[in-house]
Amino acid sequence: MNEHLPVEHLEMDLPGDRSYTVSVRVGDPGEVRVELGDITESRYDAIVNAANSDLLPGGGVCGAIHRAGGPAVTEECRRIRSERGPLLPGQAVATTAGMLSAKYVIHTVGPIWRGGNHGEAEVLSSCYRESIRVADDLGLHNMAFPAISTGIFGYPAEKAAWVAIPCAIEQLRTAKWVVYISMMMFDKSTLDAFAAAAMAQRNPLPGTPYEIGIWEIK
Repeated sequence: MNEHLPVEHLEMDLPGDRSYTVSVRVGDPGEVRVELGDITESRYDAIVNAANSDLLPGGGVCGAIHRAGGPAVTEECRRIRSERGPLLPGQAVATTAGMLSAKYVIHTVGPIWRGGNHGEAEVLSSCYRESIRVADDLGLHNMAFPAISTGIFGYPAEKAAWVAIPCAIEQLRTAKWVVYISMMMFDKSTLDAFAAAAMAQRNPLPGTPYEIGIWEIK
């Protein structure tokens, strides 16, 4: 059962012992949603892979997407790698989704965390911008991101969230086709970090006020 709780009654606190979803409506119908789930099982038009520069199967979400998508994803990644060379950090490219429910996998290479003073935020922001641009160019309406770079690349989840959420909101306001972006988190601590950033977003000046809500999953 899902229970919608108005943000004004939450005092910005997040449920400590249950799963939940946070929604930020940035227009009609633009929405950014932070939720808990397995991105390989999602049914969005595109899912984003936190890839390596060689576009090869790796660990974490990258390995999971390649395994779930099957050889078609890996083979297309190898073809792209042979034609254009390594995918640089901040860039994005789309491939088939193979056996996944999504139509496409959009691969992007996040930054390795080196303390925060080496352009990591700019590269991470580019990952989100370029991935949304690729989806928009493909005429897709919705897509799901993992928490890019917060795994083995070491980017602190709280800092990554404050790059990802504002960037997704900004891109939604200018995209032609993409109207719905999911930040699909694999674990509760990352969910909490991204949800806190989403709930703390300020209304645009000028512009339509954001509508922020939270649903507890019982």
